[in-house]
Amino acid sequence: MTQPERTPEVVDGLTAAACLFHGFSDPTRLAILRHLALGEHRVVDLTAHVGLAQSTVSKHLACLRDCGLVTSRPEGRASVFSLTHPEATMRLFATADQLLEATGEAVVLCENYGAATLRDDEAAP
Repeated sequence: MTQPERTPEVVDGLTAAACLFHGFSDPTRLAILRHLALGEHRVVDLTAHVGLAQSTVSKHLACLRDCGLVTSRPEGRASVFSLTHPEATMRLFATADQLLEATGEAVVLCENYGAATLRDDEAAP
C-alpha cells in the first residue's frame, strides 16, 4: 500500500498542529493554561500558583501569547492574562484527559517522550 502524496496544504496543517502541541508540551505552560481556565490572573498570581520565578512565568506567558493561546490587558501597572479561546482550550483538555485515560500509563512510560525525558525544570508543580 503506498502512502498518499503530501501536498503543501497537508504539510502546513500537520506543521501547524505540531507547533500547537509543542506549545502545550511543557508542564508549566499546561499549569498556567489550566489556571487561566478559572479566569483572568496577573503574573504575580500565576507565579504563586506554579511556584516559579516571575521571569520564568513571564517567559512561558510570552510563549503562550506568541502562540495565540493567551492574551493580556493592562490593569494599572500589572498585566492581566486570560485564555484567548477558553472554550476550545477546555475542550482540548477534556479530550486529552479522555485519551490519557484510554492509554493508561503508556504516555508516561514512553521512552521518547515519557516522564523520564522531562528536565527537572519541567516537572509539574
